[in-house]
Amino acid sequence: MKRIISKLDIKGPNLVKGVNLEGLRVLGEPSFFAKKYYENLSDEIIYHDCVASLYGRNNFLDLIEKTSSDIFIPISVGGGLKSLKDIEKVLSAGADKVFINSAAIKRPKFLIEASKKFGSANICLSIEVVKNSNNEFICLSNYGREISNKKLSDWFYEAQQLGVGEIILTSVPCDGMGNGFDQEILELIYEKIKVPFIIHGGAGNEKQIYDVLKHDKVSGVAISSMLHYSVVREKNFKFESKSEGNTQFLTFSKDTINFKKTSILSIKKYLKKKGIKVRL
Repeated sequence: MKRIISKLDIKGPNLVKGVNLEGLRVLGEPSFFAKKYYENLSDEIIYHDCVASLYGRNNFLDLIEKTSSDIFIPISVGGGLKSLKDIEKVLSAGADKVFINSAAIKRPKFLIEASKKFGSANICLSIEVVKNSNNEFICLSNYGREISNKKLSDWFYEAQQLGVGEIILTSVPCDGMGNGFDQEILELIYEKIKVPFIIHGGAGNEKQIYDVLKHDKVSGVAISSMLHYSVVREKNFKFESKSEGNTQFLTFSKDTINFKKTSILSIKKYLKKKGIKVRL
């Protein structure tokens, strides 16, 4: 069964989204979008605290608690998790699992420690990747802000030996573009996939989603912009934000041109017709 996952990037109290992990723009109240996606048959919700180091954690924990009381699908949480205590707080707030990036790159043994304490199924690795000047795929940390010394192929293999139960991979150049997922990345790591694998970055229409889900080892896709744009285009959408911010997402400029208006239910119906097993 393939999964359609809604990925929500959080900055302070707001849902935000950018392009290539930059230029974050305010979209509204995160729990509103999460509930809507749940009702529309999302298989999972991902909350990514994309500026965790800049804000206090209490607001984020409150959001997890609120969401877990309103929806009944798995909630994955990541961003700024640096210790076993951080993970424990997030899981206690209602998250079903966590994903780790920066802390694992700095100290890979953290993945072993976390998997032993909380179980591999609850510990996922997040990989953000970009090509360098040598045409090699390398991993980034801190929500794409810092370049690491980890090559994608090596890190992808190593992390699975350290006990992670799942990997979500984001192509930074594809993020927010709506031009399709990075097939070159998928080819590079495909034979190394030994755990459930989620790809993120690039979804603009149903065919692009099918083009990656037709591969046996791809467990699911995480979608952000395509779903968010569809919600804010709805006639009854009412913008709600707890603070001021860049609300450019709410003006339909050229930024939306590559994204088909759709819903998770529509995506799943399309995939089912194409022979992909999904929850309906």
